[in-house]
Amino acid sequence: MIETGSDAPDFDLQVDSSTRVRLADYRGRRNVLLVFHPFAFTAVCEEEALDLQENLPAFESAQTDVLLVSCDSAPVRQAWREKLGLTYTLGSDFWPHGEAARAYGVFDETRGAAMRGTFLIDKDGVVIWSLVNEDGTRRQGLTSASLAAAGE
Repeated sequence: MIETGSDAPDFDLQVDSSTRVRLADYRGRRNVLLVFHPFAFTAVCEEEALDLQENLPAFESAQTDVLLVSCDSAPVRQAWREKLGLTYTLGSDFWPHGEAARAYGVFDETRGAAMRGTFLIDKDGVVIWSLVNEDGTRRQGLTSASLAAAGE
């Protein structure tokens, strides 16, 4: 897993058929909360996604963009985003399968999916806070801890 204080690994994720998101998109302008989760359309992941949406104004005031990532394909990610009414970015780590999750040390080879890993990356591309939860364990206190680390 990536340690606090380390340079964040670059990523290049598909958002939809014509849009990609990269770590470089945030450098020098915004913090990014990079949130990996196992699968779309599952109960715990849905709860976490909705919690992030509910707390989006607090992240915005901390100059932090939320990026929710799984190994689901981009069309699945977008269908889930629409179903839940999410307004932040959902990235697909589908191909090369799990490349970003592997770079952050949160890819579960047995399941072929990301673990629940959360990384707050500052404007300079440095990981300033991280949390990895065991499979099936919902993240607790994600918003308050993340915002505290962001300096709110």
